[in-house]
Amino acid sequence: MVQVYYDEDANIDLLNDKTVGIIGYGSQGHAHALNLRDSGCNVMVGLYEGSRSWSKVESDGLGVGTTEAVAQQADLIMMLAPDTVQPSLFQDAIAPHLRAGQVLLFAHGFNIHFQQIVPPAMVDVSMVAPKAPGHRMRATFEEGNGVPGLIAIQQDASGNARELTLAYARGIGCTRAGVLNTTFKEETETDLFGEQTVLCGGVSALVKAAFEILVEAGYQPEIAYFECMHELKLIVDLFYQGGLNYMRYSVSETAEYGDYSRGPRVVDDHVRETMQEILREIQTGEFAREWILENMADRPAFNAYREMDKTHQIETVGKNLRAMMPWLDPK
Repeated sequence: MVQVYYDEDANIDLLNDKTVGIIGYGSQGHAHALNLRDSGCNVMVGLYEGSRSWSKVESDGLGVGTTEAVAQQADLIMMLAPDTVQPSLFQDAIAPHLRAGQVLLFAHGFNIHFQQIVPPAMVDVSMVAPKAPGHRMRATFEEGNGVPGLIAIQQDASGNARELTLAYARGIGCTRAGVLNTTFKEETETDLFGEQTVLCGGVSALVKAAFEILVEAGYQPEIAYFECMHELKLIVDLFYQGGLNYMRYSVSETAEYGDYSRGPRVVDDHVRETMQEILREIQTGEFAREWILENMADRPAFNAYREMDKTHQIETVGKNLRAMMPWLDPK
């Protein structure tokens, strides 16, 4: 049974005499920083000189400095810059300034698990990973609630890493809902697998394939878009609220029967074998090596994939249809 920590398990007073440094001020960075500030913590945001976020941080009433300055002053340093930027940022701007007793935190385990960042033995290394986008995390906190999260301890140099990590998790509001204990390995590998096989890769490929099959069969692209893309949100919202059973309770019995009888034919043994292969690639580090080399080579495959999918028919059709629905705040 997974261990879950709540407010009563986390002593936020441990942060009273400490400075928390937030590296980056994007979706997650701004939410972490503002929630910690509102919890009474002393917060500084670390950015590169000339960052467009600098004035935003100042207008939000937070202290701001270069990443180097924050690394020198902070007792806890949360890395919220993009994963691909973190290794060089750590090596150049943070590692030279680390001292014994500091806590180095991450919201995703990729760089630690795949050893793109190797912290010195004198610092604590831990993870606090909220399970929501930054804007949702901030809005939920302001409503007096919190989003669930994960915590993990990779390195406990001080002997207090778990207590300090829980205090941080409470400061951003996650212990209001509950934080689940995990490891950097488990978080990283399950996160990559979920993204690739379901949340991004699997869903995108399934939607495009279904759309293409209907269009190739002579159906109007606009109708295919509504059936294969637009209505997906309705089903996902039901999943989100009450799981598979609630979705099946909410749809027609015709749809429910099609779910039971046809779904396993789509996700058949061949698909399962492919998913298992993808998991092995993650576990062995094959995917990580591929992605690291892709970035070192200036992302030729990544950029080609991105450009190709921008012009897919489902995107052009969808853009026109979303313009008919301004209440969606179409992008």
